[in-house]
Amino acid sequence: MPDGILADILPELGVRFVLDGAVVQIDAVNPTATLLDHLRYRMARTGTKEGCAEGDCGACTVLVGELDAQGATVDWRAVNACILLLPMIDGKALLTVESLGRNSGQPGALNRLQACMAANGSSQCGFCTPGFVMSLHGRAIGARGHDLPVEDVIAGNLCRCTGYGPILAAAETVDTLTQDDTATIAALASLADHRAEGGEYGDRRWFAPRTADALADVLAKHPDARMVAGATDVGLWVTKGLRDIDTIVFLGGIAELRAIEETPAGLTLGAMVRYADAHAAFARLHPDLGELTRRIGGLQVRNSGTIGGNIANGSPIGDGPPALIALGATLTLRSREGRRTMPLEAYFLDYGKQDRRAGEFVESVHIPAPGPDDLVHMSKLSRRFDSDISAVCGAFRLTVRDGVIIAARVAFGGMAATPRRAAACEAALTGQTFDAETIARAAAALHDDFTPLSDVRGTAGYRLDAAANLLWRLYYKAQGQAVSVLDVEPARG
Repeated sequence: MPDGILADILPELGVRFVLDGAVVQIDAVNPTATLLDHLRYRMARTGTKEGCAEGDCGACTVLVGELDAQGATVDWRAVNACILLLPMIDGKALLTVESLGRNSGQPGALNRLQACMAANGSSQCGFCTPGFVMSLHGRAIGARGHDLPVEDVIAGNLCRCTGYGPILAAAETVDTLTQDDTATIAALASLADHRAEGGEYGDRRWFAPRTADALADVLAKHPDARMVAGATDVGLWVTKGLRDIDTIVFLGGIAELRAIEETPAGLTLGAMVRYADAHAAFARLHPDLGELTRRIGGLQVRNSGTIGGNIANGSPIGDGPPALIALGATLTLRSREGRRTMPLEAYFLDYGKQDRRAGEFVESVHIPAPGPDDLVHMSKLSRRFDSDISAVCGAFRLTVRDGVIIAARVAFGGMAATPRRAAACEAALTGQTFDAETIARAAAALHDDFTPLSDVRGTAGYRLDAAANLLWRLYYKAQGQAVSVLDVEPARG
């Protein structure tokens, strides 16, 4: 799209979304304004609260929907409005806590879930209650993640005064609700061919390409543009860092980057596949990968955060990359000049520095399936079990034949400036008998691989001990012993 027509496109289309079955249009779109602020300060929908402004507490939870592939139903998902930037809602449907009574035909009325919570003491100060209601409403109408245990559905919602017992009881009492999406489906269909592809706001510009080729063209012209996938990281740059971003490219409208391909050889995922959508495929690839995915943020974060975004931002504490590195994943980057593929670990060069050339974007990641001789283990250690950042994330893939380790891949997050393999540990394992003596030597070798930092999530000593103990956990699990990280051998060396 030529830059010169941006000003013409914006007044014509703006950002349009469906709220309670009706189309809402925003003509002057600040690309770094959040949906939460727009709801509260422009639409007076103050039931949606700001608690943390970083996608952690769930007080701002709303439901965002898209038509399914057949255009017959709405695929709803709970997301955090506090870090969802306004252009990301274009062409989608929205429900807020105020929508529940309106959709029943009685504005201000409580639906069955709300009434049950009110009658059973599920709210005290009430600040977090609308967020809980929206998460549980999504579960009751069959939104993305509804098949998870209720504790997982609300793991991204924090209550600081009531306690979770009455909330869980209400969820179990009203576990199914019927919602009439007829008007929403019709309104979404009317927007399908009229999606905004960009706009200007003062000296800021934004783009929303619909194909990977169009994305490559935009990045060729604007190589310094900030790409935004789920905004679970960039959203915090805006809300917490108060950063100005002059040029943004939103990737959410590129359907071809959401493909998931499962074969006996492995799993290939487009960069825009959300963690919630990858969860089942990850669990089929290996149960530990499924369990690790379940603990990446709350459901709202997994409903927004993408595989490619988690990789592309290069965070040293992202939970996905260590696991994918250990499994031998390869990364494909694309630009207008073509594609190139590399081992995933080669993409991470240093803190804040990745091997992504001007005009390139992450297109897909391929993960080989573990073989019959492979022992795989993945563990995340964090101060809070749910919805927390890792202190240490460890992932292991050992190929063992006739009692000998013939190949080893060991990767960690939280131990260095990037997600990184442990070369000395791998060398101590490869070619050795799979026994306690070998594990002890390999655990000690981690001191040669890493010099971790001490911070609020753990000391350097804790991280080294914990990393070693995760290797021991793999060993004991292979012996058929169920152990916690506290039960295993202390780190040696």
